[in-house]
Amino acid sequence: MNKRKAILLPILSTLAILAFLSFIPAASAADEPAKDHSMLQMIMEGGPLIMLIWVCIFGTSTAMVTFIIQLFLILRDEALAPQALVGSLRDNIAAGNYQEAWEICRANKAYAAKVLQSALERIGRGKEAVEIALEDGGQREATYLKTKNSYLSVIGVIAPMIGLLGTVIGMMGAFAVLGSSGVSDPRALALRIGEVLTATASGLFIAIPAFVFYYYFRNRATIVFVKADEKLKRLIEDIPFAELSGLQIGETFQPGAGGAVPGASSSHKVSKALTTNCPTCNGAIQPGMNPCPHCGTTLDWA
Repeated sequence: MNKRKAILLPILSTLAILAFLSFIPAASAADEPAKDHSMLQMIMEGGPLIMLIWVCIFGTSTAMVTFIIQLFLILRDEALAPQALVGSLRDNIAAGNYQEAWEICRANKAYAAKVLQSALERIGRGKEAVEIALEDGGQREATYLKTKNSYLSVIGVIAPMIGLLGTVIGMMGAFAVLGSSGVSDPRALALRIGEVLTATASGLFIAIPAFVFYYYFRNRATIVFVKADEKLKRLIEDIPFAELSGLQIGETFQPGAGGAVPGASSSHKVSKALTTNCPTCNGAIQPGMNPCPHCGTTLDWA
């Protein structure tokens, strides 16, 4: 699912709710002729404050659906540490192409690539520095990704408050009708009481799934980040740090003792006439495509 679908789904869901509300009949007075009065019409008749409250309710519901869809897409093993990316990094690190591995990480936006990129830049400082960089980078990126989940908790807290505000305003209107006309106008009184009940129910209808998904994604995040961090630790466990002292990886690449020159043991030249596979990760590619969509390797098409 691409980003465009992730944006369209919550919008379509909100429009579906509005269409559904327009056909839901609200309670009508017992002493008046049977007449359909939709919930949407009741909201429109409630005045500016009631309309504003319902706009807030629809806004929070749309935001909740958006964050849920995004978290389902983000908190996956394949999204955090794609198999093709991990395989390409493993091959380059095993061959001593640390600069090439860093370039692959820079070209990729996955969690594993961002964390490993900062760790590779400290490879010449020893194993301890690399492990600290992995830990710090993992915490930084995980905190950024988990921020979306914290918004679900916020929605779960404020949604009932918005519903409670609608309840208070609806009760004020109901008592105003009761004080001015007594029970002579049961239809108006029923509409005000309906506002009270629907506002409260709507706030709870949003808050309950928001809290359920918040705790689900919090536990899910713990699992997927642990798995991704384990993959990164396996990538660096066989690096000969003692032989790489002084090696600088990154924008200012300077080979040190034991540092392999990028491209010395692997070629990225690809012929349009002979192959449609990436020489780094062996992923299927179209002739002329650059860089590789699977591992981010810059290809030299002949």
